[in-house]
Amino acid sequence: MQTRASSDFLYQVFALILALILVHTFYLTLIRPNANALLQQQLAREAAGEAYVAERSFFIVVKDYEQEACFVLMLWAFAIMGLKARNAMGERKLLTGQLLNVSEGTRILPEDARQMSRPIQALPDAQKDYLVSRSLLAALRRFDSTRNIQDVSSAVSEVLDTESDRLDSELSMVRYIAWAIPSIGFIGTVRGIGEALGQAHKAVQGDIAGVTASLGVAFNSTFIALVISIVVMFLMHQLQLMQERLVLDTHSYCDDNLLRHLKTDG
Repeated sequence: MQTRASSDFLYQVFALILALILVHTFYLTLIRPNANALLQQQLAREAAGEAYVAERSFFIVVKDYEQEACFVLMLWAFAIMGLKARNAMGERKLLTGQLLNVSEGTRILPEDARQMSRPIQALPDAQKDYLVSRSLLAALRRFDSTRNIQDVSSAVSEVLDTESDRLDSELSMVRYIAWAIPSIGFIGTVRGIGEALGQAHKAVQGDIAGVTASLGVAFNSTFIALVISIVVMFLMHQLQLMQERLVLDTHSYCDDNLLRHLKTDG
């Protein structure tokens, strides 16, 4: 478990660095050059006295630093959730197999516990760390030591409850990102409104170009941040649902393939 935690931490760090590089490169090579070109065209048409309706271009809407930061956090959240979803799907595949090879009507006595645990102990290290493997091993060891079926059920429940708490705590970073994205958007709103107020004297004189540009920063940053936050929250809830189903299905697997077959001498 400690090895998994350290590898997850390194993965998150590298995912953040990669997201930062990708998004910043995309902005430098595509977003800001196109946005600046469109803004220059608009200024040229204004200087020429042409009457026109300003286009709401995607490049202009996302050109500011707040939107760039939001996209970096979005990709980072996607990378974290993608890893956890892949881990959950990998663990679910193990539920489709027969780890104990217990046929219908077979009775498992306390003396059989060590023999029954050998196929699980022979699994690769990565699969031995899966939830279903840890639950079955904990159950068999408890049955071997206490010879009490109720204690075995409690052992399985303890492992599953601990796993639920761990999965929930590991999503704390994604929850923080989902909170940080709209907060960054609101920072852009405050910055844009502040810049607009600083140019109020120009608007009084009839030059509203600076004020409208600053207000565009204010509203565009919040708009993009809220849209991204909605997407991240939706995917996070889908991941939570997948993980909760994994825990519930593991409990059912232990019930069907082990607990109902346990018998004691008494």
